[in-house]
Amino acid sequence: MRRLRLATRELASLRSEKTIVLALVIQLFIAAFSSFLVVGLVTLYDPAGDSVEFAASGDAEGIVAAAQDEDAWSVELHESEESAREAFENGEVDAVLLAERTGGGVGDAVEVEVLAPEGDLRTTLIVTAARGLLERYEDIERDIRAVELGVETLPVPDAGASPYHGFTYAVLVPLLMFLPVFISGSITADSVTEEFERGTLDLLRVSPLSDTAIFDGKAATAVAIAPAQAALWLALLHVNGVLIAAPLALLVLVAGVTAIAVGFGATVALRFQERKQAQFVYSVGIVAFFALTFALPESSANTVAKLGAGSATTTTLAHVAAYAVAGTALYLFARYVAGRRLTKA
Repeated sequence: MRRLRLATRELASLRSEKTIVLALVIQLFIAAFSSFLVVGLVTLYDPAGDSVEFAASGDAEGIVAAAQDEDAWSVELHESEESAREAFENGEVDAVLLAERTGGGVGDAVEVEVLAPEGDLRTTLIVTAARGLLERYEDIERDIRAVELGVETLPVPDAGASPYHGFTYAVLVPLLMFLPVFISGSITADSVTEEFERGTLDLLRVSPLSDTAIFDGKAATAVAIAPAQAALWLALLHVNGVLIAAPLALLVLVAGVTAIAVGFGATVALRFQERKQAQFVYSVGIVAFFALTFALPESSANTVAKLGAGSATTTTLAHVAAYAVAGTALYLFARYVAGRRLTKA
């Protein structure tokens, strides 16, 4: 109960931090008006100028025809699968489409295998382009087979897909998920150093709370804020028509990464005990952490994009679990450091 009171006090004190409140307002505006912002940002981004190039082989003549008169993607037909793969490995194309017809009849299926780069933020954009291309190819094939079979096909319902799908999941959703993480770590660093600079740590010590309980009252609040914000942003995105395939997994990911940021921010604050130094080291360290995630099989931004777009793989879920475990470990380490540092301070 005493920890909860301390946590409530920490939460109430955030209202006096104008920078943090302004950051929250900006995030709220982005999430609440995401549809309008995506349209405007994508217009500036000009996705048509960033065409995705595919190499295709096999029974891919229909795919090549489907890509005509479309600036978002282009398809080059290769004589063999080896030639298409070689073009991909040499960086001449962004992805490979391997098409194979399962039989020679009119009603036989065409299986298409897509080879895309792994662990790259651009992968999400490529997969989105491939999905759009294959959906168009499917529509064309449906019309052709209906004529050949002499039947009338039912119209396919409009799924309401947006041309801004790739930008939304590759940029907007990761932005909203990770901004609260940065803020929570910064809050923790400020909160801990503030006790040292104002000399109010002794007042907390005369309370019945232990040093680790004091740390929990401060850090646990910061850890809880980010997933709560992320849940609100996801709800607002849903209101704006942006469907999130795996919201629970996203919240687990945000909680894990937030625990990493909070644990790191608290450890730095306990080490330097001075706000400017702690904030500088925290800022550099957290940016370095996110940069290092791009060396993983799947970057943090790409993991968020895949969870949001519904293209999560086993690797994606493994990354979510790894962030959760790492966050728990770093939080417990910071808690241990607090138990020792606060006693000596």
